[in-house]
Amino acid sequence: MENILNVQHIEKYYGSKDNVTKALDGISFSVNKGEYVGIMGASGSGKTTLLNCISTIDSPTSGHIYIGGSDITTFKGDHLARFRRESLGFIFQDFNLLDTLTAYENIAIALSIQKVVAHQIEERVREVAQKLNITNILYKYPYQLSGGEKQRVASARAIITDPQIVLADEPTGALDSKSARMLLQTFETLNVYMEATILMVTHDAFTASYCSRILFIKDGKLFNELIRGNDTRKEFFDKIIDVVTLLGGDNSNVF
Repeated sequence: MENILNVQHIEKYYGSKDNVTKALDGISFSVNKGEYVGIMGASGSGKTTLLNCISTIDSPTSGHIYIGGSDITTFKGDHLARFRRESLGFIFQDFNLLDTLTAYENIAIALSIQKVVAHQIEERVREVAQKLNITNILYKYPYQLSGGEKQRVASARAIITDPQIVLADEPTGALDSKSARMLLQTFETLNVYMEATILMVTHDAFTASYCSRILFIKDGKLFNELIRGNDTRKEFFDKIIDVVTLLGGDNSNVF
């Protein structure tokens, strides 16, 4: 299988010489094309720091991160900006939609920045909107949308440029249970039918049960790994809860 992401011995330190915090401690793993991988860990475990390093929001203190064979830890300036624009898709907890633009315009803006011609933009937006079942809300503004609808628009925006990997940070954190289920079904569509490679940080075992593989982070280190394989989602959920219990995290989320 084609390797999309390769994280090699990542370390991240914060603070001054007299007061140093080691947020990431020699983490290594890889993600293949088409995988749907979750990252879990208690608050302060380093999972968000790890995602920030992979997304180029932050830089590791040492180690290397390869996406599509390129060492992104060496990218700077315009090269880094172009890489983010063309190779990464982002889905945030708070949606990050522009309030003055319609759903259509929020999705299309990523293609406009890449100078895609107008008729191709419309064709691609309508194609992804149909797959994510948001065609009927394309001309509404964010204030007219539910949380679940906003997150599906954000998902469409993330995938419209055909990025190498989609990065999601607690994507269900601001949603009610019904909207969260709808979003997770959207992620399944992105992964299965649109062949998107997804790396998602979550604290929620129910959300994680939709993934094909889970990486558990504890004290900045890779603590455990679960592969769903042929398990049902309920069986995978139960295994996730077992590991979360060992981590000392929150296992109050139930099916």
